[in-house]
Amino acid sequence: MKTKAEASAPGKVILLGEHFVVHGEPAIVLAIDRRVTVTVKVRSDSRVFIKSEDLGISGFFKNDQFFPQRGDGEAKRRLEPIYAVAKEIIQKCGSNNGVNIEVKSSLPIAAGLGSSAAVSVASAAALCSLFDFKESKDNIFQIAFNAEKIIHGNPSGVDPAISTYGGILQYRKSKPIRRLHVNIDLPLVIGNTKKERSTGTLVAKVNNLRRRYPQIIGKIIRAGGEIVERSVRALREGDLETLGELMNINHELLSAIGVSCMELEKLVHAARNAGALGAKLTGAGGGGCMIALVSPEKIKDVADAIEMAGGEVLITRKTDACLLYTSPSPRDLSTSRMPSSA
Repeated sequence: MKTKAEASAPGKVILLGEHFVVHGEPAIVLAIDRRVTVTVKVRSDSRVFIKSEDLGISGFFKNDQFFPQRGDGEAKRRLEPIYAVAKEIIQKCGSNNGVNIEVKSSLPIAAGLGSSAAVSVASAAALCSLFDFKESKDNIFQIAFNAEKIIHGNPSGVDPAISTYGGILQYRKSKPIRRLHVNIDLPLVIGNTKKERSTGTLVAKVNNLRRRYPQIIGKIIRAGGEIVERSVRALREGDLETLGELMNINHELLSAIGVSCMELEKLVHAARNAGALGAKLTGAGGGGCMIALVSPEKIKDVADAIEMAGGEVLITRKTDACLLYTSPSPRDLSTSRMPSSA
């Protein structure tokens, strides 16, 4: 067993299909070039100590009890999913050792860019490496997905999937993950409202709305799935204008189910008015981020418009890099079953 290991995983944007994916429809998601890095070290005792300097929180778990060092109750809420990952892997390895876990992130928190899933995936990968645990990417995905349930209740699984596998994926709950091989550039400008929100609360809101109006909301959900299917064709054909139009329609459907907000609407419409091919919220909504698909010559105009409307701008692009190790990784990760091509 090693004494130290490190792994990183990318964040994501959902291009199309958020919320509808929870109800069985497909979504298109892509990994972006901002990452979370997790460093783990073996302890001589059985405690699991976790800290995040970015969030200013830390504390340790012993026999499932939490003892905060910084952050008090907020620390427990944010660190508990990481502890769940560590606990599962340590138990599977039959180890009596605890670990120190340090998290560093270049992703904004609670912004819809998959930061919590990237933390879970990077933690699982680093811990598997540390304990020489022969886990495949598929199993790392499942461990991270289990941790996401602690945070979000009934998550789709799309966030840990993209952090694990990278690239562009078409994801459908309980179906094989499909990798989309797209040879066109997708210039994206992200606008962060800096308004935090709870994914679990918003997912529950849509669930309640569907129970109250099953036929109406059911049709909206199915329309969201059709948009994704048509968008896959647009991506394959390199038709960014059609893709932008479909992104706009997708945003209006998300507004109809009540997951947009004034802050997001301001940024979305500022981007469209500045020449974006399409603009929509990404992630759970209620705050967080929006994305704008732009032609290269319009990147600055759209970025300036989003900033003037009150958004924090991130210019990004997709990344094919998924899990990266700075220490030797488990041997069978390199031969893990990859998602099927589409």
